[in-house]
Amino acid sequence: MAGSNMNPPLAVMAVVVLSVLLAGSSHAAPEMDPYKILGVTRSASQAEIKKVYKRLAKEWHPDKNKDPGAEDMFIKITKSYEILSSEDRRANYDRYGQTDDAQAYSGSRYRHRQDNFYFDESFFNFPFNTKNHRDFTDSKYALHFNQYVSEVVPDSHRRPYLIKITSDWCFSCIHIEPVWKEVVQEMEGLGVGIGVVDVGYERRLANHLGAHRTPSILGVISGKVTFFHYAVAKEHLRQFVEDLLPQRVVERITDKNEQQFLNSWHELNKPHVLLFDQVPAVPLLFKLAAFAYKDYLQFGYVDQGLAETAELQKRFNINTYAPTMLVFKESTDKPADIIQAKGMKKQIIDEFMSNNKFLLAPRLVSQKLFDELCPVKQFHRRRKYCVLLMTTDEETYSSGNREFLSFASTNTRDVVRFAYVYQRLQQPLCDILMHSEDGAQSTPQVVILERRNTAGKALFKPVTAWNGSEEDKLRLLEELERLHKDPSILIHDAILPELNNEFASMFVVRWISASYDYLSEVIDDILHNNWREMMPLLSLIFSALFILFGTVVIQAFSDSSEDKQMKPKVKDGTKAENGSSGSRPPKKNFVEVTELTDITYISNLVKLRPGHINIVLVLTDASKNILLSKFAKEVYSFTGTQTLHFSFLNLDKHSEWMSTLLEYAQDAAQIDADEDDSGSRRTDHTGFVLALNGHKKYLCLFKPVYTGEDLDGKPSEDEAGTSVGKPRPGSRDGHPQRKSSRSRSTSTLQIHHKLDRLGLWMERLMEGTLPRYYVPAWPGLDKITPNLEWSKFLIDRINTS
Repeated sequence: MAGSNMNPPLAVMAVVVLSVLLAGSSHAAPEMDPYKILGVTRSASQAEIKKVYKRLAKEWHPDKNKDPGAEDMFIKITKSYEILSSEDRRANYDRYGQTDDAQAYSGSRYRHRQDNFYFDESFFNFPFNTKNHRDFTDSKYALHFNQYVSEVVPDSHRRPYLIKITSDWCFSCIHIEPVWKEVVQEMEGLGVGIGVVDVGYERRLANHLGAHRTPSILGVISGKVTFFHYAVAKEHLRQFVEDLLPQRVVERITDKNEQQFLNSWHELNKPHVLLFDQVPAVPLLFKLAAFAYKDYLQFGYVDQGLAETAELQKRFNINTYAPTMLVFKESTDKPADIIQAKGMKKQIIDEFMSNNKFLLAPRLVSQKLFDELCPVKQFHRRRKYCVLLMTTDEETYSSGNREFLSFASTNTRDVVRFAYVYQRLQQPLCDILMHSEDGAQSTPQVVILERRNTAGKALFKPVTAWNGSEEDKLRLLEELERLHKDPSILIHDAILPELNNEFASMFVVRWISASYDYLSEVIDDILHNNWREMMPLLSLIFSALFILFGTVVIQAFSDSSEDKQMKPKVKDGTKAENGSSGSRPPKKNFVEVTELTDITYISNLVKLRPGHINIVLVLTDASKNILLSKFAKEVYSFTGTQTLHFSFLNLDKHSEWMSTLLEYAQDAAQIDADEDDSGSRRTDHTGFVLALNGHKKYLCLFKPVYTGEDLDGKPSEDEAGTSVGKPRPGSRDGHPQRKSSRSRSTSTLQIHHKLDRLGLWMERLMEGTLPRYYVPAWPGLDKITPNLEWSKFLIDRINTS
């Protein structure tokens, strides 16, 4: 036969393929939905699940219920409770739809499915952070795009989520893993949602979150994504989760504001919860619980360590050794419920708050509240009835409203809920239930109703007009007794309209709030790392700015120079005579000249900023006044240039520095010298001007040029030609020289004319055409040369004596 010739390996392969197909078909078999069986939502707390289970177990127990399907229904209820009461099994079902522990993660942790084929990654067995070797916690909290949109975002309005962005080949992810495990263990116990996004498998979700690098940690609250930007430490992550919560989710209460806080129940239409504890900061567990129940309860915190809370503790007899939680409803003098425990757990707080979510007789202010107080009848639930008072907020009916509240406080039946509405605010509902067609407000009336479906159908019966009298109370009590025995007394039916949301904010407020959230998100993206998504917005902003500057600002500054007011011209005339190429108009009417000393030497020369030049005039005490006056006139037209500084050097103090500087500049032109009394040659540097570039270490040299007239008033061209760089001192032939008035005025005239050509030299300096003499280093200015003439005078006096 053909089958007998089949190769053994092929037969084994066929058996394996058949077993895989059979296993796949078994996995594809539909399983029960525990949420539908118990009739709870996916966000239901453990307290709510436990409460529903007890009620259904009593209702469908085979010993009490004679229905043929009661036993099967009881088994399903029990199995559903076993799944949902275990956090691990519940999380397994939420993520993978599996109700059997033996199948948990069998197809998700070790394999991935693609086009109806399963690839076992253990075949490759890379010893790294691949999907096969990833930590179990990451697989447990793995998120995909549809799950994030349908479950995480809606649930983030009740609790914050902490999400880690990772990938298979992320080395940095390994370093934060120990801290992440510790934080997950703590935060999950407090009620924080946890998620892990693998970029390699959920690129779409990572892009949707704006996460473009790994590892990243972000928080999601009320649908808003916030990135964590600090060092990954347990304290930082805990503070990050706390910062995600609204700032005023819990109000601090003292003896001063306690009455104002408790009396706001009527305005806010909520019970009020007070937590008494010894710690100064509000516990994170209490903040998270307050955020989860913010739509139902108002929360306050009392620090027992403050002296401002002593009267409040004494009033309610608070035990200081354990945290105490009180809930107040319509009565502010006595708490409606109390709980006290040293180690308050999340489950205890959830159960306590779930049992006290509503006032005894709340006002119907929205359709959401109406759906929760008066739920639609379901096949496996007991009927729920609502006793509704349709009244007004006028003062004349306030006593009747209080009597209705008093009657509601005596109710002990779970199937009956009491509520009231204001006719003025919920007119469409009141018109149907009161059979009113004109829309005018009528006297208060009590109605009993039962909702039949989500489309708005309801059965109801008007009971009595209500003024709070004993007869009204007795009539209402009798009708409730009849309803308990015979539900068919609700003879009227109607389609109820959707209730108005009385607490809905105005459009302007919603628009401002949305704009603020958007701007906050934009600023956060700009300050941090989400540049890819910000590029279109930034491009639009820069384009608008470019158009603004191009069409408005530039046009405003492009007025013709003829329309501008002309600045006053310089009256000195030096600028017109010498030209002003490369210089700006002077900003001041004087020249700032500082002395170059050992104190100012470093800042004015050695550490002079790049591109700046110091113009130094060399002088003596005798020629100081004359040369400085002439120097100021010559350089005044150049004082508008910000890169020029002006100084003077006193040769009587620092002659050695000048000689040393010129020796460093070995290629400088030779300077004529005169003989002194001893026959040696001495150089006179008076009237020299140095342009010193401290950064590039070079100088430009100006030598004095005599262009003045002789004593007879005639110009001396020969004298002018021979005096270039050569002053005309008196003769020193060894005999005492007589200084007549004529010789003194000649010397003064020569000194005055030494700077005649300085203006032209300055123009060449600005043009950059002057020769530059480079020096290896700037000589020190720490030596002061003694005055030789004064020393000679002292020696002569000593010899004479």
